[in-house]
Amino acid sequence: MTDAGALLYEARHRAGLSQAELARRAGIPRSVLNAYERGRRQPGADTFLRILDAADIEVRLSNRTRRAEEEYLGRILGLAIGLADALPLERNGPLTYPNFGRRVG
Repeated sequence: MTDAGALLYEARHRAGLSQAELARRAGIPRSVLNAYERGRRQPGADTFLRILDAADIEVRLSNRTRRAEEEYLGRILGLAIGLADALPLERNGPLTYPNFGRRVG
């Protein structure tokens, strides 16, 4: 069992959940959760946190991790603002959005 697998197994048992119930809450197949717990597969960070959240385990990031995340998000925001500034200001008509099968009106 890997460290991630052991942590997921422990979180599930502390929450008093079956693999099937925790998998359902996390939105993954039970067989995948089983593979994670046994160390046959490694969950991505997003999936790992989603499973812990489904088991009601609170995860706190260190200040260092938070700073790195804020810097990363700041760079993305800067790129988005730069892209928006590069767009032409003149439009050839009203903005329209695709109809995704919903009726409006």
